[in-house]
Amino acid sequence: MTRFWWVRHGPTHEKTFVGWRNVPADLSDLDQISRLDAHLPRGSVLLSSDLSRAIATADAIGGGRERLAHDPALREFNFGQWDGVPFDTVAARDPELSRAFWEDPGDVAPPGGESWNEVAARVGACVDALSQSHAGRDIVIVAHIGVIMTQVMAASGMTAQQVLGHRIDNLSVTRLEMSGGRWSVGAINHLP
Repeated sequence: MTRFWWVRHGPTHEKTFVGWRNVPADLSDLDQISRLDAHLPRGSVLLSSDLSRAIATADAIGGGRERLAHDPALREFNFGQWDGVPFDTVAARDPELSRAFWEDPGDVAPPGGESWNEVAARVGACVDALSQSHAGRDIVIVAHIGVIMTQVMAASGMTAQQVLGHRIDNLSVTRLEMSGGRWSVGAINHLP
């Protein structure tokens, strides 16, 4: 069995779309980070998105784990022209497009950004490669809410709309397991 331990990076406290911008994570809750570190398997491989908030979170839980290179395939959605803009401003400026982006995820993309299907394909290719190169291992990945949700969809058979109903809190763990070529969901949004 290959187990993927998806960790959402530490909080950014942003009230805007945060995609490919490098926004720092608040890692000041040392007790929570210690509980997270203790919950994750020792002897696992560890990697993260190449965005600073994911790298810093991986550094905070990295002790005793084999560190792999940061991977840009694990980046959050590219929100294009929406990145850094408050949610209500985007809804007022692009009401039909922003509604479709959330209510009908698939091929809808922000101006200059990525759709759900594009992100799912990008991340899915990375996961497939990790499944082959680290088969039978525990793989800890520090990434982003959108990235994790695309993988919950892939493992569970839920639709994107159903997955968007789940919470993925900062510093939570979502465990997805691959055995015999079949995915199963171990836990979604576990807060150690």
